[in-house]
This record gives sequence, C-alpha cells and structure tokens, in this order.
Amino acid sequence: MKALCWEGVDKLDVQRVPDPQIVNDQDAIVKVTLSTTCGSDLHLINGFVPTMRPGDVMGHEFMGEIVEAGPGVRHRRVGDRVVVCSFIGCGRCWYCTHDQWSLCDNSNPNWELAQEVFGFELGGVYAYSHALGGFKGSHAEYIRVPFADYGTFLVPDDVDDLDALFASDAAPTGWMGADLGGVQPGDVVAVWGAGGVGQMAARAAELLGAEQVIVIDRLPERLAMTERHTGAETIDFSTTDVDAELRERTGGRGPDVCIEAVGMEAVGGNGQHAAEKIRRRLGRPQERPIALRQAIHACRKGGSVFILGVFGGSVDRFPLGAVMNKGMTVRGAQQHGHRYIPMLLERIAAGELSTSHLATHEFSLEGAPKGYQMFKNKQDGCVRAVFRPHG
Repeated sequence: MKALCWEGVDKLDVQRVPDPQIVNDQDAIVKVTLSTTCGSDLHLINGFVPTMRPGDVMGHEFMGEIVEAGPGVRHRRVGDRVVVCSFIGCGRCWYCTHDQWSLCDNSNPNWELAQEVFGFELGGVYAYSHALGGFKGSHAEYIRVPFADYGTFLVPDDVDDLDALFASDAAPTGWMGADLGGVQPGDVVAVWGAGGVGQMAARAAELLGAEQVIVIDRLPERLAMTERHTGAETIDFSTTDVDAELRERTGGRGPDVCIEAVGMEAVGGNGQHAAEKIRRRLGRPQERPIALRQAIHACRKGGSVFILGVFGGSVDRFPLGAVMNKGMTVRGAQQHGHRYIPMLLERIAAGELSTSHLATHEFSLEGAPKGYQMFKNKQDGCVRAVFRPHG
C-alpha cells in the first residue's frame, strides 16, 4: 500500500510499504477515509522528538471503515464507520479505568525505550516515534488499530466524515484543556494558539460556560477564523503587549484559566526564532516555552494554567517563582481522548460543535508532502491539510 513516510529532518516521501496485518486478537484493520496533519507532527519533522527512524509512517488523527477484525474484537464489526483516538488504550489497566488513557500501562510495547527517553512509561500513540510504540501511522491506505473495542468510536449517521475526523484528536485535546483546566461558568479564559486545538479549546470553554474567551496568535487568517467559528475575542501578539492587553480586558486581574495550545516550538520576538534556526542547523534544537511562560505571567493570582502543547523534555527559564508565589495550579497531559470522543460526537451531531472548518486544504496521499509543506509554513491560510488516501 502507499503511505507517507518520515525520511529524516524535513524529509517526507510517499512510498510503498507492507499492508498492515492482524497481530493480536483485539486488533482491527481500518481503511483510512480521511487523515489530517497536526501541529505536534511538526516536532517530528523538525527533529525535536527522538527515536524516529527512516521509513516510519506518519499521521495520528484519522477516521475510516473497519475492513477486518481480530477474533477478540467484541463490539466492532466489518463495515463500521469509525473515528479512532490518536492514543492507544488497553481499557483494562489502572490508568485506562481511571480515564487517564494516554498513560496506559499496556499499549506501548517499547515502554523501556520511553522510560529511557522521558524518564517514565507513556501509552502508545500512532506514528509518534519508537519511544511511544513505533506504531505505523494513518497517512496510509490502511492502518492496524490495537484494542479496537476501546480505541474506535462509531460515527453517528448524521455526522459527516470531515466533522468526525477532528474528533480523533483536535477536538478531544482542546476539550480536555478546558475541562481539566477547570473552566467554570463565568470564567475568563485565555487560549494561546489559534490552530485546530486552540480553536477547539476556545469553543469548549464557551460550551462549559466561560463568560469571556480570548485567543492569542499572530496569523490574521487564523484569528479571523477563530472569531467567525467560536465567537471568541482575539489578540495579535505581534502588535501588542499581551500581558497588558489581557489585564485591560479583565479589569486588571488577568484570566481565570490560561490554556497553552502551542508547545515546544512557540514563536516569539527578539530574534528567538532566528536563533532557533541556527541551533537546528547545528544539530542542537531547543524547546521554546515562550507561550507557556507568557500564560503563567498573564494568569490571575490563584488561577490555573493547562498545558496542551507538546513538550518533550526540560526547558530553561521556567517561571517557577511565579507559579508558587501566585498560588497557581498548573496541569498538563497528552489527550485522554477515549474520555471525551463519544460526548463530542453527540455534540457535533446536535450542531453544538463544528469542526470541519479546520480543514482548509485537501490532498490525495500523493500530495501529502506538499500538504505538510503548506501546513508547516502556514501558506495560503492553511490551518489543517486533510488527506484522502483512496482518492
């Protein structure tokens, strides 16, 4: 079959790879209908995530049709139209039974490698390095889905494929940030990042009762899309002092909840982005917690910050003194999608949540390298590039 493969830093190529096979009796094979880019993929492409190998198939956000199921699959059958959570959960370990699915004890066969890289075991995730399981990704014609009874979710008849697609990762990740960030009715919420996850976090905060939601970014087309589809206010960080602007809009106090949806490659001023390009050329990429620092400083005393953007290791200049002295709560997680996807599909079906607007560009699988180039460089207003492996 055809698949989009990682071949090194900044190198993607569509290749022929072996068809997936049933390996364990709880596996299913899914024919991929739609798959999409994600901001965390850029950390792979840019060389920030270790243990990638040439030939690894990319992609973790997808939906499709079950075409084969192992003998241990009880609740899914061939022909089911499903969306698949990007993280893999066994459904039985302590973490899965406590709705902390991305921390699954049993889904990562390379747990020792994860422990070596991160210092702890983490659950498996499609196409996100060998430290997180070495699973083949979704930018392919077919994909093997372990623990299919738990990781696949039936798409309601009145939810179309494109809306269902973003229930795989962007929507549950954003919703988790608002939920575990502690958004309460009447809160003021600030979200850093107007990409797919940031927009979903903003909409989740509104649906959870926030009185005011403010999204911070620098790209005018993303800010305009956010205003149009979520109703949130926006701030262009390239034209103003974000901390001062947030204080002015919140009566001098600051937001109650701050959600960081950017991650380790945040862009800031003062030549930081140019300096990072030099470090990358020297083979020494460095994580940039610029947005996270800003969120901590901007948040009101006693408020909470939730980290949705992906970080891989240690970061410098973390404002721990601000966290402690302001009495703040700081949380973070990879997405516990199984916890939210059924509810999100119901909200999409009811018209409460729209996601399809995130798909600004569509390509065949052969066009995936171009799609990633547009997505990475934010060309032509690209928020998400979507791939149709079967035309």
